[in-house]
Amino acid sequence: MGLDTPPRLAVDALLDDANTRIIVCCGSGGVGKTTTAAALGVRAAERGRTVVVLTIDPARRLAQSLGIDSLDNTPRRVAGVGGAGDAEGAEGSGGELHAMMLDMKRTFDEIVEGHAEGERAQAILENPFYQSLSAGFAGTQEYMAMEKLGQLRARDDWDLIIVDTPPSRSALDFLDAPKRLGSFLDGKFIRVLMAPAKVGGRAGMKFLNVGMSMMTGTLSKLMGASLLKDVQTFVAAMDTMFGGFRTRADATYRLLQAPGTAFLVVAAPEADAVREAAYFVERLAAERMPLAGLVLNRVHGSGADQLSAERALAAAENLEEGGIVDQESGKAGHRGSAEDGSPAPTGPAPSNGTAPHDFTAGTPTADTSTAEQIAAEQIAADGMTTDEITADEITAGLLRLHAERMQVIARERRTRDRFTSLHPEVAVAEVAALPGDVHDLAGLRAIGERLAAGVPAGA
Repeated sequence: MGLDTPPRLAVDALLDDANTRIIVCCGSGGVGKTTTAAALGVRAAERGRTVVVLTIDPARRLAQSLGIDSLDNTPRRVAGVGGAGDAEGAEGSGGELHAMMLDMKRTFDEIVEGHAEGERAQAILENPFYQSLSAGFAGTQEYMAMEKLGQLRARDDWDLIIVDTPPSRSALDFLDAPKRLGSFLDGKFIRVLMAPAKVGGRAGMKFLNVGMSMMTGTLSKLMGASLLKDVQTFVAAMDTMFGGFRTRADATYRLLQAPGTAFLVVAAPEADAVREAAYFVERLAAERMPLAGLVLNRVHGSGADQLSAERALAAAENLEEGGIVDQESGKAGHRGSAEDGSPAPTGPAPSNGTAPHDFTAGTPTADTSTAEQIAAEQIAADGMTTDEITADEITAGLLRLHAERMQVIARERRTRDRFTSLHPEVAVAEVAALPGDVHDLAGLRAIGERLAAGVPAGA
């Protein structure tokens, strides 16, 4: 670990706390928010909580990992998590896990259907202006994520809601967009657009053009009298609903600030992602929102970190050049001669899989088949065949791979330490990288175990 070791994020304590009702996983795109949210949901359910995971990830990886054919706007029970136990009689936790994927247009439709009746609701749903707004207006996805969170919390069917925030270009969009869309729908701006409909004629169209300059995206595709009519119909139908949007946005915002909500900022150990995480931590503090800690995903570790990259590279070069190498307990000798003057042994590694020259006393070594495969990849550029690989070449290849791993580890630790020097009070859970992608419940459980451990193996 680095010199400034941050406090460890106690993930299990957070999940077990009955007062924790909402966990929001936030961060920039591509850092593992969806996987983190799903793994937290599985672990919490198997520790006895009744959990629903709300994801806004369009890649639909969550459904695949949870073994559900498809997710939609309705929470669905995940089989094999929590419950009464398995077929072999193992005792279950009593918890449950449900999962859903936000359908922002359907959520918007549900709001209309809940506040309008019959023909009025149908007129709104079929209005072109409304369809453009609900399908693609900037900030709609983030606003509807907050709407759905408010709906789930109001139902009180779950004692823990885990939110996977939208994959926005900037993590800060999650906090900003609901206010932006709420301001748009609070009635004032809509009344500006309504004014030309009341004036009518060319004067009205001229006035509308001023309002049009303030609108972007899909709204600009609607032109002239058609737009004027659509706006008039839309506003007339929804006139009594606009204030409700702002009220609900404000209520959900207060819910995010309340005790019982915990934000987890998720990042990868890369400069850009950690920089974005630092911005988000500062913004959460400014908004007085409760931060639980930082989850640092895909962190590399090594069980042989006592062998530095420099020593590994030097040893590999000595092997390749037939130079002097470490023998045992710091002794040195020239390649090709033993202490008794007899030739050094050559040929394949011993049958137990240990390379003939162990530079890393006390550290694990690869088995022969794996080592040969790695070495073959290392020397393929030289035109050699697998049959020509020697034990020394296998060992040198492994040493170089180890040096590369240690350089990656050092870079990741420097990146983490820059964050902790700025925010030493933020608890951190470092999640060790898995060898492959997470695609099932077993993988999510493995991520959950690494989250709970908080420190990569060998780090």
